[in-house]
Amino acid sequence: MTNLITAGQGIIFMKVGVHAQEDLASIIQRKTKEIDDAGFALWGYGGSTCHPTTMVQPFAKFKAQQDQPIYLCMQEMQSKHFADPVRADEYSIDGVNWIEVPRPINVLGSRYALAIRGLHAEEFDLPITRSHVALGASQGRLGHRYIQGRVDKACLVLGDDLERLPDPDEKVIGINLVAELCEPYAVFMRNKPI
Repeated sequence: MTNLITAGQGIIFMKVGVHAQEDLASIIQRKTKEIDDAGFALWGYGGSTCHPTTMVQPFAKFKAQQDQPIYLCMQEMQSKHFADPVRADEYSIDGVNWIEVPRPINVLGSRYALAIRGLHAEEFDLPITRSHVALGASQGRLGHRYIQGRVDKACLVLGDDLERLPDPDEKVIGINLVAELCEPYAVFMRNKPI
């Protein structure tokens, strides 16, 4: 197991599954090839709980200043994402200046994307009750209270009580897939304006 269950570890938790009509196994295969060909991949997503400039980038930069990586910890779920599998043409770090997406990278049907490397399958239990939201309006809120209902992703920090044995009814989340964030951490995606 990746040694990422440590006090103070920054993670981005995300539920993943079918996206833009593509099954998860195909997405993983495609992203692994992108990392091989381009040195990184862009993992597409939507929703504002991991907004590129207000959440992910500040979180990742803060942890980078502490020489700590941020890991993307993904839980497979059943999903039916029917967005058209249209490849984004451009990405932006700030939402203002746009750059052409490198040819080996394909982000389909997504508004945002995380920059990742080292994507691999890994099974472990994430102690979600021993985490808290890293920043934003819900900063400090316990992870298991934040990840519920329609909230399926979050910037979290693991707490200091990881050495304590878990309670029998303690909530954990089964993680299936892990990657490490790399610069520029999170970006906006779009198609070129006509």
